[in-house]
Amino acid sequence: MTRSKLLMVGAGRMAEAILSGIVKNKKNSFEIITVTNSTDKKKLEQLKHKYSIQATGDWESQLASHDIILLATPPHTHEDILKKLASKIDGQLIITVAAGIDPSFMEERLPAGTPVCWIMPNTAAQVGQSMSTYSCGKYVDKSHRKILSEILSSIGVSEEFSEQHVHDLTAITGSSPAFVYAFVEALEESALGYGVSSEQARKLVVNMFKGSIAMLEEGHDLKDLIQQVASPGGSTAEGLELLKKQDFSEIIKQAITATNNHARG
Repeated sequence: MTRSKLLMVGAGRMAEAILSGIVKNKKNSFEIITVTNSTDKKKLEQLKHKYSIQATGDWESQLASHDIILLATPPHTHEDILKKLASKIDGQLIITVAAGIDPSFMEERLPAGTPVCWIMPNTAAQVGQSMSTYSCGKYVDKSHRKILSEILSSIGVSEEFSEQHVHDLTAITGSSPAFVYAFVEALEESALGYGVSSEQARKLVVNMFKGSIAMLEEGHDLKDLIQQVASPGGSTAEGLELLKKQDFSEIIKQAITATNNHARG
């Protein structure tokens, strides 16, 4: 079986999360993994020794010897990178993890027939728990999908959508963790107000979330779950009524819309 050669352009947090997930699978499909970074030589050396991979500061010189190119650089760098790729690649699969850089954008800038994929992980990829959305270009075949599946499964779970849906849903899968953390922060501050330690507050809130997620994963209906906690006329119902009066649900929806509107520029 032919094994693939993966070139990662960029060596930031998401690149390392993907790299770590792939390397943990001792039976991964990659014969060679090369990471590149043109600015942070120290980080490159760290990754090289930590994961026993190849590292270089010149990604363009490595293109011909790799069949999978993963772009893990900011969105604003892609115009220039894709222009350079267009004159050098020869059928390689191009994958990006950059927000807003969809398959259509890449296909317009690369040679006709180039297979491209857009994956949108979230920061939980660092612990192998990303909920990633992705969209494939028109020239992606079964062999490309097999590689893509391996990469995505190394950092969590994933779901394929149209590129428009990936644009729309990134606010929910990619940005919403920040909203969750803001909610956690408010709960912890409330707990601290009752005189517990910061460690105790974190333990209380994190494990409350774990239990709540476990109930959701069991497939319970949301309304039933709410009713299990909030008896009519009870104290929890009083708290929920306040959230309703403050338009809690509408505020969350507005935050998603604001995120999407900003992302679209």
